[in-house]
Amino acid sequence: MSGSEALATKVLEAARAAGLTLATAESCTGGMVGAALTDIAGSSDVMMGGVISYSNEAKQALLGVNAETLAAQGAVSEPVAREMAEGALRALDASLAVSITGIAGPGGSEHKPEGRVCFGIATTGHLQTRTETRDFGALGRANVRKAARDHALALLLDMALELSAE
Repeated sequence: MSGSEALATKVLEAARAAGLTLATAESCTGGMVGAALTDIAGSSDVMMGGVISYSNEAKQALLGVNAETLAAQGAVSEPVAREMAEGALRALDASLAVSITGIAGPGGSEHKPEGRVCFGIATTGHLQTRTETRDFGALGRANVRKAARDHALALLLDMALELSAE
């Protein structure tokens, strides 16, 4: 079992134990988190679905990301990651969602370098949506995407465990 497969299995087990349903909103990973979760047989009892919102237009149309947020912050930003995660909760009627938006490469800029990825983790209920930015570095497109997938799975696991402890 690969590391991401073991992590995805733990996410699903923790979600089941906490009575959670899952959703993903992915940009630079193009569905890799959703694929990792649905690669596990039986995941359909907790995995509601995922949205690949690669373009700004898709982020707005499918997840309800505000055009003003995109214009002011850019797609690779914590405010956009927040709106993506919250949009996935609504769109897929889930109780826990993760979002990913970043620059996998090649390329980037002085302000948003290759390997910078923003994440959002949203839940229904009383917890505020959390966001964070990780700079994985210029590892190459495939490696940045894998690192982002694994980090998103870890965020889902941590939040599912936190919610099951409440």
